[in-house]
Amino acid sequence: MADSPRRYHITTFGCQMNKADSERMAGILEGMGFQWAETPEEASLVLYNTCTIRDNAEQKVYSYLGRQAKRKHEQPDLTLVVAGCVAQQEGELLLRRVPELDLVMGPQHANRLQDLLEQVFAGNQVVATDPVHIFEDITKPRRDSQVTAWVNVIYGCNERCTYCVVPNVRGVEQSRTPEAIRAEMEELGRQGFKEVTLLGQNIDAYGRDLPGVTAAGRHQHTLTDLLYYVHDVPGIERIRFATSHPRYFTERLIRACAELPKVCEHFHIPFQSGDNEVLKAMARGYTRERYLRIIDQIRSYMPDAAISADAIVGFPGETESQFENTLQLVEQVGFDQLNTAAYSPRPGTPAALWDNQLSETVKADRLQRLNHLVATKAAERSQRYLGRVEAVLVEDQNPKDPLQVMGRTGGNRLTFFTGDITELKGQIVPVQITTVRAFSLTGDRVDQPTQLSVAGVAC
Repeated sequence: MADSPRRYHITTFGCQMNKADSERMAGILEGMGFQWAETPEEASLVLYNTCTIRDNAEQKVYSYLGRQAKRKHEQPDLTLVVAGCVAQQEGELLLRRVPELDLVMGPQHANRLQDLLEQVFAGNQVVATDPVHIFEDITKPRRDSQVTAWVNVIYGCNERCTYCVVPNVRGVEQSRTPEAIRAEMEELGRQGFKEVTLLGQNIDAYGRDLPGVTAAGRHQHTLTDLLYYVHDVPGIERIRFATSHPRYFTERLIRACAELPKVCEHFHIPFQSGDNEVLKAMARGYTRERYLRIIDQIRSYMPDAAISADAIVGFPGETESQFENTLQLVEQVGFDQLNTAAYSPRPGTPAALWDNQLSETVKADRLQRLNHLVATKAAERSQRYLGRVEAVLVEDQNPKDPLQVMGRTGGNRLTFFTGDITELKGQIVPVQITTVRAFSLTGDRVDQPTQLSVAGVAC
């Protein structure tokens, strides 16, 4: 048994940034000779990449950890790692709560996993939560997909939204150079990946911290410049980006998305609340009117663009009429998808200390009402796809029906159709839509792409 390879398992909570971090850490572990295990129980190294955006995600981590801590008493050679935002937030407190842990590491340390584990294997219990400069990513991620890939372009966040713990746990903004981003995309193109999502906690801030200003006094490196710079990478057929912040979203960016055929007609722009007073209390730095102007601009350039967002209900002090302003905004915009959440107080954030917290009952009621409206509006938005031919990038087999494959349209709609995954994986296929649902579509493959809709061609 001593010669058998060590096995690892990673459980990821939370956002796309965490998923990207987990893929990088998996790549490091495989470079160290570890092999992937399907379950934590089969692994000799268990890593939880954690999220602290909401309390329930955090509590789930503790219950999983308890199970593994118990197991460690029977298998002392088990290595237990907590990475990500809970690790950054709790630091050494985590060790007091779960003394069986070997390594606690914040998200800024993901690229240092090998160095940190070497300290652990030398017999140390390690906490790595100091703010660091994220050195250029030279790791080879173990990608979960063979078709689509995440590429980090900016780490951290300089915003100070009163409800959000991200700046505390992910540190200040640090942009990667355009050259490093393009090099990673070129490598992905060589490996056969077809779609890249450029990732940042606040992606519109990309480049603000890089040196260089144009003659007109504009930052030389913006997200818009980056899109033009990486657009012609060979092999990459679709480019997406997330997450945008309305405060920094520009018409120049919208124009670039309309001009560049590989950039998908899909925008993810959180609005959080439809009420100006609540937005001010959240320190979001824009108004409802500004947000609606952005949506109007997008639709004037790309009438068919898919728009998704995030919204919070039950923020401290939110009145019924303020909540109704959120409902009204959702009614007016008609989002293709909306991630909703009831406000959850997070440690170290100003709003958590305010004395005007709302009851869980009120929050649950508002969340339910918002979700009902979201599903209704998304179903209405879906109607536009009926009968159209959409370009679908095939990602995988439908887990519920082995005769079907699934993929996404340029507007990010999940689409199912009959087909053989071995033949179609990674292909962009014209599909005529026959059934529409609120958040997904079903269709039939067609031979001639001549009828492709505007949305299909855009990607």
